[in-house]
Amino acid sequence: MTTTTSHRTDQLDKRMLNLVQSRFPMSERPYHEMAQALGTTESDLIERIAYQKGKNVIRHIAAIFDTRKLGYKTTLVAFQLPPGKLEKGAHHINKLPGVSHNYARNGTYNLWFTLAVPPYEDLNSVIDRLAEETGAEISRIMPTIRFFKIGVNFDMVKNEGAAYEYYSPDGYGKKGSAQEKKPAINNDWNKAVPISDRDIEIIRELQEDLPLIPRPFDAMAERLGMTTGELFDWAAEAQERQIMRRYSAVLYHRKAGFKANAMAVWKVPKERADEVGLKMAESPWVTHCYERPTFPDWQYSHFTMLHAPTKEKCEELAEEISKATGIDEYQMLYSTREYKKTRVRYFVEHEMNEAGATA
Repeated sequence: MTTTTSHRTDQLDKRMLNLVQSRFPMSERPYHEMAQALGTTESDLIERIAYQKGKNVIRHIAAIFDTRKLGYKTTLVAFQLPPGKLEKGAHHINKLPGVSHNYARNGTYNLWFTLAVPPYEDLNSVIDRLAEETGAEISRIMPTIRFFKIGVNFDMVKNEGAAYEYYSPDGYGKKGSAQEKKPAINNDWNKAVPISDRDIEIIRELQEDLPLIPRPFDAMAERLGMTTGELFDWAAEAQERQIMRRYSAVLYHRKAGFKANAMAVWKVPKERADEVGLKMAESPWVTHCYERPTFPDWQYSHFTMLHAPTKEKCEELAEEISKATGIDEYQMLYSTREYKKTRVRYFVEHEMNEAGATA
């Protein structure tokens, strides 16, 4: 057994970071369970996680839910803002709880953000209002047409992408080669499922950051008036219902050593959309792969997110994807500033109302 007093990230820390990204256990003593797998003690593991959270390598540990299954409407949005209005506009957009990612990027559009709105709001109206309030000269709404891959995983030991296991709500993102695979299409991937008031109460609890104590789920279950076992049963059922994807840690990729963040956008012929998307998703360095709508001034249909230690590595990876797919028309859009990156917090509109009432 080992106990850490070091203030540097060692190999055990890196193995721990690999584990919490992919297989964080929902059990009565999750830190004890992981400590046994890593060959250390529960208290040492908690100390190590606390240290990595203090360094902002670990952002949070919580449940990840499927936005659309909960009835939320979501999209990627691109704005072209006058340079003098970019900073103020980005911070204004950040105020919305449904904005989870917000980046300044090089290229035609200089601000890109993801937005999710609750069932009772109109997505287009919210975006139109934001465009007016921020002074955007052009706005583009780019919802997902096809999911090929969602799988943010970094191998901290090897310092490389590790998105081998990934999620695809429409049935496209399965493992295997594009040539072998005939996707089993799920046409209900973007349809909401019935959500009860009780579900909403539990979702509100599970989406919050997990405390660093030996039995972290007990207090959560107690607040909900249920046993810890019943909470775990609900989580297992929620995964069967496809409203909850998994329970895991999310890393801050820049602090974790993956300092370059490129959104590679590709001009893909419509007749090759599925074949190329599947091939792109096979790269372990690609964390997200989507097909999105095109516009007269924007003919890039496929989006792949690349996270790597350096910009040069991103460029190398894009060249590899280009050779593998035969797609040579693409752009690399690098984030020049990160304004916001977090998980969407669901069913928290009451908090906004309460904050407004006391302001």
